Amino acid sequence: MFQACHYYHFFYTPLCFYACFIVKHFVVLSCKGLLHIHTCAHTGFPLGLADIISTVEFNHTGELLATGDKGGRVVIFQQEIDNKNVPQFRSEYNVYSTFQSHEPEFDYLKSLEIEEKINKIRWLPQKNAAQFLLSTNDKTIKLWKISERDKRPEGYNLKEEDGRYRDPNTITALRVPVLIPMDLMVEASPRRVFANAHTYHINSISVNSDNETYLSADDLRVNLWNLEITDRSFNIVDIKPANMEELTEVITAAEFHPHQCNTFVYSSSKGTIRLCDMRVSALCDKHSKLFEEPENPSNRSFFSEIISSISDVKFSHNGRYMMTRDYLSVKIWDLNMESRPVETYQVHEYLRSKLCSLYENDCIFDKFECCWNGNDSVVMTGSYNNFFRMFDRGHRRDATLEASRENSKPLQVLKPRKVCTGGKRKKDEISVDSLDFNKKILHTAWHPQDNIIAVATTNNLYIFQDKVN
Repeated sequence: MFQACHYYHFFYTPLCFYACFIVKHFVVLSCKGLLHIHTCAHTGFPLGLADIISTVEFNHTGELLATGDKGGRVVIFQQEIDNKNVPQFRSEYNVYSTFQSHEPEFDYLKSLEIEEKINKIRWLPQKNAAQFLLSTNDKTIKLWKISERDKRPEGYNLKEEDGRYRDPNTITALRVPVLIPMDLMVEASPRRVFANAHTYHINSISVNSDNETYLSADDLRVNLWNLEITDRSFNIVDIKPANMEELTEVITAAEFHPHQCNTFVYSSSKGTIRLCDMRVSALCDKHSKLFEEPENPSNRSFFSEIISSISDVKFSHNGRYMMTRDYLSVKIWDLNMESRPVETYQVHEYLRSKLCSLYENDCIFDKFECCWNGNDSVVMTGSYNNFFRMFDRGHRRDATLEASRENSKPLQVLKPRKVCTGGKRKKDEISVDSLDFNKKILHTAWHPQDNIIAVATTNNLYIFQDKVN
C-alpha cells in the first residue's frame, strides 16, 4: 500500500518545467528544458492560478499520463521503463508533449466569459500509431490527435536545391520525393470540435465501449455524441423543469458502463445515482435503477444535503460495482443492489465538527474525485492538507498518505509520509485545527495495470510507484 515508494514530482514554473524523481530513495532535481508553455498574462489570472492542475488521466495502457490545468493547457507524460524484462521494473514519466487545448472565450449573446480551464480529459483506445484524447472546458469539447514524426519528405519538384521556386515550364523530368530522418517531433492537432450543445457547464465526458460514441453531461442535461459528427448530438437526459424555481437537484457526474454500451449512470446533488438503459427509450428520463442510501436521522443537520452531493462516480473495471464520492466518504455500490452501498469508507470524518467553518470558506463545495486500482481491490481519493486516502477492500485496511515536496532537496532521503492508518481522527495523529484547507488533492489517477498513482496538489503533480528494490 505504498508504504515506501519511488515517486516523481512535477511542478510548473512560468518558464521551465522541472521534474523531481527518486533513484534509490535519493532525490534528483533535473531541468527538462523549456516547453514553450504559454504564459498566463492573456488569461487574466495570476500566474499561479492558471497553472493549477484541474484533471489527471492515464491512457488505457498507462504508458501516457495527461494533465489539464486552469490555463487551458494539456501536458502529456510518457512512461520510460528501465528494463521491461524485469518483473519488478522501475519506470519514470517524462514530458512527452504539451499544447494549448482551449483559449478563453466570450459569449456575447449571454455576456458570459467562458474560461479555458480543462474540466476533463478522456483517452480513446489506441487503434494505430497515433493517440486520441477528448478534452473539454465548460462549453466546448475537442478531439485531439497525438502523433509522432521522425521523418520529413524532401525532393519535391517545386524548388531548386538553393530553395528558389522552379518555373513549371522548365521542368523536364520529375524526381520521386524521399523521406529524410529528422529529430522526433510530437504533434498535437485538433481533429474535431464539438461545440454549442450545452447551455450549462460541462462536468463530465465519458467514452462508450463501442468506441464510436461518447457522452457529455452538464448541470441539467446529458448528451450523446458520435465521434465523427460535430454539428449535432442527441439529448438522452434532461432534468430541467418547466419552471426553474422548481429545480431541486443538478447532475454532478456521468459515466458509461465499461462493457455494456447501452448503459450509463449519472449522479445528482441529492446523493442519488441513476442507472439508465438507452435501449428502453431515446430519452432516458425514466431510470432503470435508482441507487440511494436512506439518511441516518441522527446525522441530520443543516449541511446534510450539501455533503451528500456526489462529486464523482466511477464504474469498476469489471463492471460489477460503481464507486461514488461525496464530501465525507467513498461508497461502493453493487449494481444488483440499489437499497444501500455494500461498502462505505470514511475519508475525513473528523471534519464533521468543522462543517460550519468549511461552509463559510466554501471548502464544503470542493469536488473530490476517486479512482480504482487495476484489479478493483483498492480505491483512492484525496483530502485536505495534501493528504490522500487508500482503502484496501479485501483486507479492510486503509491508510492516509501525504504528498509534499517540502523536503525534496537534492541528495536527501525522502519517503511519502504515512499519516495514520484509520479514517477516524486520533489525538496524536491528525489535528483538525492545523490542517491547511488551501492544500487539497481533488484529482487522482491510478495506472490501469501497475501500482503507479498520480496525485495532483494545486500546481504540483506527484507520481508514486510501489517500492522496487
